[in-house]
Amino acid sequence: MEHPILTAIRRAGFTPLGWFAPARQDRVPHDARFVILIGNAGPDMFRRFARERDPCRDAMDDWTRDVVSDLAAGIDARALYPFDMNPPWPFLTWARRGGAGHVSPLGLNIHPTFGLWHAYRAALLFPVEFDIPAQRPGPHPCEACVEKPCLSACPANAFDGASYDVPACASHLASAAGSTCKTRGCLARHACPVGQGHAYAPAQAEFHMRAFLAARQKV
Repeated sequence: MEHPILTAIRRAGFTPLGWFAPARQDRVPHDARFVILIGNAGPDMFRRFARERDPCRDAMDDWTRDVVSDLAAGIDARALYPFDMNPPWPFLTWARRGGAGHVSPLGLNIHPTFGLWHAYRAALLFPVEFDIPAQRPGPHPCEACVEKPCLSACPANAFDGASYDVPACASHLASAAGSTCKTRGCLARHACPVGQGHAYAPAQAEFHMRAFLAARQKV
């Protein structure tokens, strides 16, 4: 039987992606005794967002803050967001502490179930530690992937296995040649065989690519 805290998170449309009891070196504030990372994995969270806001006009960060603050209040937690700090909170480091996967050649976290098709929207901090069995990330799937198609699928050659050329990605996405990436989503992610059953639907993929491009144009 699932822990009721995890069930409450799922009912709110989010996926619990990892959890851990923090140590001092984890830099988790507020004397938290337990951390649960939540976000999207597959379509559920985006479906709720699209029901409650207009994806063509509204920002997901604003919606996230509204709904997660309500969720946190109902389960006696405090929420931290990856878009709130500069420099940001170390969500990817926390993800690996929580057993949520490994670093992929794209620099993204690769989850054992969801592959590259997930994202962290908040960390819930609790004043007590829960008896939830630790997650295990399992073997690193990229180490057994000889061809690494993710590194050759990007038409902008934005990935080399060690770095991500963000300007090259954004420039391609803004061009006529980038229409497939813009409507289908990142082709490097699509090339990864892990978690393909959780790949974003076209509307969700296009929303995220449009948001990424808009953010780059503000830089």
